[in-house]
Amino acid sequence: MPGPLDGLLVVSMEQAVAAPFLSCRLADGGARVIKLERSGGGDFARGYDNFVHGQSSYFVWLNRGKESLVLDIKDPPDKAILHRMLAKADVWIQNLAPGAIDRAGFGSDTLRARYPRLITVDISGYGEVGEPYSQMKAYDMLIQAESGICSVTGTPDEQCRIGVSACDVATGMFAHAAVLQALYEREKTGKGKGVKASLFSSMADWMAGPLLHHEYGNRPWPRIALGHPLLVPYGAFSSKDGAKTLIAVQNQREWERFCDHVLLRPDLKTDPRSATTVNRVDNRPFVEGVIEGITGTLTRQELHDRLRTGDVPFGSVNSVADLSKHPALRRVTVDTSAGPVSVTAPATYYAGEAPVGGAVPDLDQQGEAIRKEFAA
Repeated sequence: MPGPLDGLLVVSMEQAVAAPFLSCRLADGGARVIKLERSGGGDFARGYDNFVHGQSSYFVWLNRGKESLVLDIKDPPDKAILHRMLAKADVWIQNLAPGAIDRAGFGSDTLRARYPRLITVDISGYGEVGEPYSQMKAYDMLIQAESGICSVTGTPDEQCRIGVSACDVATGMFAHAAVLQALYEREKTGKGKGVKASLFSSMADWMAGPLLHHEYGNRPWPRIALGHPLLVPYGAFSSKDGAKTLIAVQNQREWERFCDHVLLRPDLKTDPRSATTVNRVDNRPFVEGVIEGITGTLTRQELHDRLRTGDVPFGSVNSVADLSKHPALRRVTVDTSAGPVSVTAPATYYAGEAPVGGAVPDLDQQGEAIRKEFAA
């Protein structure tokens, strides 16, 4: 079944995560995506590991539904092929090292002047802030550190990184939205536009809450592991079987139901140490200690039964193994040269339509056919 982006041609000189995430979502929508890779190994994400039938976990996740072409943009015949592709393309994506694409003659401003309907996407580490940042490597964990997100992640004693490639994924998501907006605008104007996305700006957007808290409240954003800096109880509590449950009380009605049906302590509703949200935050050790003392006498199932009875929000603190068998996990099967792989389905979908995923290409798998298609 054709997708909503059927008929669009996307050409992407991409590597790692952020740009491949963007082009993968465009491919999921039905666009034709030609992935340009370097000779001698291609996208270096192909070599991150070999856990999925001998292929990289990240590469299988991010490159379904694409065609692979090995291309040398410094080689005149290959440059000519790329220009013929771009003359027919709708979207051009690149996330090479700073300055590399401009030196090769494929800078976005130059391309849009030559191909006015083309939408260009430049993904960088720090945006156009200038030196020294324009020349700095921008791997995901480096940006997590630079953006301050590590300072609000972890325990009071130690900062931590977010355990997945949050900067890359966020940037791919923001860029995906921007491309769709640019495509919609092109329907009205007939002209493409340049999309700029950076890992740092993506994380800065995610950090807006702590930043405003700092600049206008003049207070640091506390780092409290599985807890919430502004709400109590909002964190993980242990049951007597060792399992952890995250309990999230966000308003006074939930607190009152929590006291009545879960803690069986209605007196806490009027105790001056716990009566209001502010009271509970100011007396966090007391409130959390009372809760732990009660949840520690219950099994996880008993605790969950009480939480459901009181209509109090909660969730299990799961492992990756738990995620693998979670009933809410949606999957899609994609083909690879080493056999089919079950991967997470796209996060969004259209009502009544089953998710689909194209095959993951081997390096230069479609190279010969693409070269013939775009021959002079």
